Amino acid sequence: MTAATTIPDRRVPPLGGFSLTFLRLEIRRLLRNRRTLVFTLIMPPAFFLLFGGLSDAYQHQTAGRGNVSAYLMISFAVYGSMIANTAAGASVAVERALGWSRQLRLTPLNPLAYMVTKVATAMVMGAVSVAIVFAVGAFSGAVRMPIWAWVVSGLVAWIGAVVFAAFGLFIGYLVPSENVMQLLGPALALLALMGGIFVPLDVLSHTLQTLASYTPAYGVGVLARAALVDDGVDLGAVVNVVVWTALFAAGAVWRFRRDTARV
Repeated sequence: MTAATTIPDRRVPPLGGFSLTFLRLEIRRLLRNRRTLVFTLIMPPAFFLLFGGLSDAYQHQTAGRGNVSAYLMISFAVYGSMIANTAAGASVAVERALGWSRQLRLTPLNPLAYMVTKVATAMVMGAVSVAIVFAVGAFSGAVRMPIWAWVVSGLVAWIGAVVFAAFGLFIGYLVPSENVMQLLGPALALLALMGGIFVPLDVLSHTLQTLASYTPAYGVGVLARAALVDDGVDLGAVVNVVVWTALFAAGAVWRFRRDTARV
């Protein structure tokens, strides 16, 4: 006599396992990483102050609807959002190296919900980084631009940097290393330099300006500063952000599928 055996189905949690509790745990885990705090929340406002944010000359030098200090503040807010989004996305590399992502695949957590949680974590960290740079700019008294420009430039610096959340995920699945951010730090600085974040594009040669327009950081920087220095939206910058986000997201999905196929 043989007894029939039944295997109980695992109940899939609502939203595939995405929850605010899971998101909060991810954010807290990142905030416990001192290296992440230094690179994402301390360095950008420090760079703003160090590279002339408080300079009397920059405070009195006009830049669009404000002053050069405002231009610098927005630029370093974009840089901070770039680092924060990339660091949060690239944290999957550490989880893969430690075997944590393999353990998560044994749970009912939907892979898509896992990736959405990572992106949401990146966006929260990016928002905090932008807010800190803007707060330093506001309390310093050096920045001058219209209130609406503060709001618009801050939102664009945050939302536009989603391209680097996708970039971080892609690199995180591409490079299984616990030291991934040590590799990405110089790369992000180079992208910021080439994309006109650290240096205004109009001081570069025509060739370098053309090359800069094809870098991932270019679109975010141009759009974030548009409220300060432009009278309209640069469609080329919009295309830049959309295309690079799509490419990095596609790369992250591709590597994620290859990674999960091994389980």
